[in-house]
Amino acid sequence: MVEKTGRPGYLQIADDLRTQIKTGSLGPGAALPSTAQLCQRYDVSASVVKAAISVLRTEGLIVGQQGKGVFVREGAATSAAEEPASSEVMDQLAQMRNTLAVLGERIADLEKAVFQGPKRSR
Repeated sequence: MVEKTGRPGYLQIADDLRTQIKTGSLGPGAALPSTAQLCQRYDVSASVVKAAISVLRTEGLIVGQQGKGVFVREGAATSAAEEPASSEVMDQLAQMRNTLAVLGERIADLEKAVFQGPKRSR
């Protein structure tokens, strides 16, 4: 289940699956659970699961085969251990997205405070 930590759910799921790949729980060639199964496991929507899968695909840990599923790439466990920088980058991107969301909310609050009355036409 995705925790309400402020870290996006798709990154939490990607972290969990990445850990399973690193530890060998999901070995090379192993099929990932279906999108529906992952949705149920993590209690999230399909779009969140697809975003997590996209992160892992971008990292080169998994490969998709049309009509068959998504599988752990051969040598993925070693490449996951060798590339902690990509996880760092994803963390930084998530922090930036959260910061932008907070700033957007603050701007919206300021606009409400400044422009309380109805707008006049000139």
